[in-house]
This record gives sequence, structure tokens and C-alpha cells, in this order.
Amino acid sequence: MKQLFIFLIVLCAASSARGQAPATYRFDTTPARFSVALPDGNYRVSALVGSKRRAGETTIKGESRRLFFEHVVTRRGETRRLTFVINKRDTRLSPTEEVKVKPRERHKLNWDDSLTLEFSGRAPLVTELTIERADNVPTVFLCGNSTVVDQDNEPWCSWGQIIPRFFNDSVCFANYAESGEAANTFIAAGRLKKILTQIKPGDYLFVEFGHNDQKQKGPGKGAFYSFMTSLKTFVDEARLRGAHPVLVTPTQRRSFGPDGKIRDTHLDYPDAVRWLARKENVPLIDLHALTRTLYEALGEEASRRAFVHYPANTFPGQPNPLEDNTHFNPYGAYQIAKCVIEGMKQIALPITRYLRPDYTAYDPARPDAPETFRWDPSPYVEIEKPDGN
Repeated sequence: MKQLFIFLIVLCAASSARGQAPATYRFDTTPARFSVALPDGNYRVSALVGSKRRAGETTIKGESRRLFFEHVVTRRGETRRLTFVINKRDTRLSPTEEVKVKPRERHKLNWDDSLTLEFSGRAPLVTELTIERADNVPTVFLCGNSTVVDQDNEPWCSWGQIIPRFFNDSVCFANYAESGEAANTFIAAGRLKKILTQIKPGDYLFVEFGHNDQKQKGPGKGAFYSFMTSLKTFVDEARLRGAHPVLVTPTQRRSFGPDGKIRDTHLDYPDAVRWLARKENVPLIDLHALTRTLYEALGEEASRRAFVHYPANTFPGQPNPLEDNTHFNPYGAYQIAKCVIEGMKQIALPITRYLRPDYTAYDPARPDAPETFRWDPSPYVEIEKPDGN
């Protein structure tokens, strides 16, 4: 059923910087996307959800399906104000240089000139939307591959696009990860350079690589050679600017042995991350260990429900089954995001004080039951698997 969305957009500092007056936008379809052209930076979004005339249930995502709020129920006549901070960027590095994005990224909402919000759910209702600059909050920049990236389309999902849902508007997550990237290719494409145009003292730089790095062969390649050199570059560049680097070991693949235990498939790359963390005194989140516990707790069969395993014809234009043991679906991305948060708590990162009150302690040995998980899907589906494995 179509519903009316009335948006009062108060662009505040952002608008005045661009010489634009506040504007009112109306939409008559649901789920809906709203976009407004803005300069790079962090923006605090305040959404008044609910209606005097009807009950609602609203989910809010931003840019490339970054999750901020979900299943927010409002009774008839009730409104609630939801506030979060979102990062917006484009590909420009200078008047003559841009980030070298891949062909499949050129239409990603993460890299365009606009800030885009998506409203979905069983009965989404948004009455008022206020957007203003938020330059004074710490930003957590995420560097990584397809296990971290903001996946644009269903059924793919990664932990980097879920983790903002658990934090309040005192911190911002900026996800620069991309499918298929290794530590060195991430740097070569200018992705780190783009981060360095925005990073400030007190920010964080999370770095998770290994999946695609291990496939690189030849002289100078390897976990303790080129990989280590690239990771050291991330650490040094962050510290040079007063930011805090955090190293993250790669997520396990769903690879069970005959004993029902996860088999290591990343060679010595996780050990290289751990070694560098010790040598450089960098905080470490051992996601490799946490996800081993998670998958083994689910078991070989049930763990399929955390990955993109779907029978043929589950989605439009999908004649063949999807069977992917590296890339997560929304349920799996949820569990991994919670593993990362517990890793943050283990190393006492100060940003954990910004967790929302509804976040409860999580134990990967006792994961959330897949059958109780509920997700408001976006209407955008892609059958092609992400780059990398």
C-alpha cells in the first residue's frame, strides 16, 4: 500500500555552506529513498517517525544499505525521534585525482555526490527529517574487503554495514571497504588516501584484510612480506594524524573438517596480523578466533544460514542455487558485527561507551537463533557474488 512521506529537510550548517535554503520533499511510495547533494563529511540525521493518523514500523538505512534503526514501532498518534551520524564521501581526492573505483562501484551510493537514506519496514512513517554537519564526533574508518564492505543489494551483507545500528549519535562509522581488495590494492586505488583527507585526531582506523592477500604470488609477496608492509602503512598513517589504528584478523571461511571443526584456510596471514599488533603495540580484535567459535557453535549445517546459501528461484532471476561460504547474509553479518563489538570490549576501546542501551552482551559460543532473526530487506537484489573469496 502506498503511503505519504512528508520530509521537512533542515540542512542547517550543511545547507548554509552550499548556499541552499531549507527544502520540503514529498514522496508517495514505500519503501522510499531520499537523496540530497552534500559535501564530504559527517552528518547528524534526526528523523521524527510516526504519524497522528496511523501506526507504523520503520527501518532506516543510509548510503549503500548501512543500517541505523530497525523495526521501530509507533502507535497511532505516537512519534519518536531517531538520531544517528552518517558519513558521506565521493571519489574526488583533488581537482585532478580520484579514487580508482571498480566498474561495479561506479553507481554505488557510497561514492556519489549525495547523501542517501532508505526508509523501509512493514509500515514506514517519517514525518520530519533534519540534517546538519557533525564534525565533532569520532569517526571509525573501516578498511577491508567483501566481509566488511557495505553491500548494496540483497541477499549480501557484511559486518561493516550492520555495526552502526548498535551505536548512538556520538560516533560515526565510515565504511571504505570494498569487495576483492587486498591491503596493497586498497592503498594503490587511493582508498586510504581518501580516508586521510577526512581523518582527524581521535578517530579510529580499523583494518581487516587477508582473504584476497593470500592469493597474491610472486617475489616479495606473502604474509610476512608485502602484506606486513601494507598493514604497517595503515598503522603509520593513522598515528601520524593522531588517529588510533586497530588491527582485525580476517573472518573465518565456512570450511568444516570431518571432525566438525573449522579448518584454517588463511595460511599464516592471521598470525602476521597478530605479530604486527604485538610489535607495534596496536589494539587487536581477533575476529579469526571469534568467528571460529561462532561457526562451530552453529554447526556445519546451521551455519549455512549465516552465509549466502539459498535454493534456486529464491530471488528473481536466480535459476541456480546460491552457495557461498565466504560472504554473509544479514543474519550472518549481524553475528559478525556483534563479534567485532565484543572484540572492542575485550580491548577496552573507549568508543564502546557509545553503544546503545538495547545492545546486550553477546557470546559467539551462544549465537542468536537464526529462526528468530527478522530483517527488513531492501528492494534491490543482485545474484552476482561479490569480488573475492
